[in-house]
Amino acid sequence: MRKAIFPGSFDPITLGHEDIIKRSISLFDEIVIAIGINAEKKYMFSLEERKQFIEETFKNEPKVSVITYEGLTIDLCHKINANFILRGLRNPADFEFEKAIAHTNRRLSKIETVFLLTAAKTSYISSSIVRDVIRNNGQYEMLVPDAVRVK
Repeated sequence: MRKAIFPGSFDPITLGHEDIIKRSISLFDEIVIAIGINAEKKYMFSLEERKQFIEETFKNEPKVSVITYEGLTIDLCHKINANFILRGLRNPADFEFEKAIAHTNRRLSKIETVFLLTAAKTSYISSSIVRDVIRNNGQYEMLVPDAVRVK
């Protein structure tokens, strides 16, 4: 069974994340979207909201599930028997950052990282840009799945 973890903070999930997940469904038998918990980080959306946004976005996709976790991603992979870590790349800076993490993860375990390039139409979108648009009362709806709505 090819099981992948797609880790991140998803604060909030964007159309770029959604694109990577949808395109990876044909590559894996199961995709676990793993929302990392970092006590040091200040989030715009609560853990429950972020999880709900993702669950709603993929409610009709049986291969996709959502969990939360703390600690090393490779430890989570071992715990739930995932063989792969899925990551999206928007630009060369993402690649350099993610490459170092992938090499470290492979050195510490046998877990392989699979990179997918974001679609050109979503490659400019990041969660930090979305948060900035929301903070400034901009039209964020075109950057995120329909499930992501500010109350």
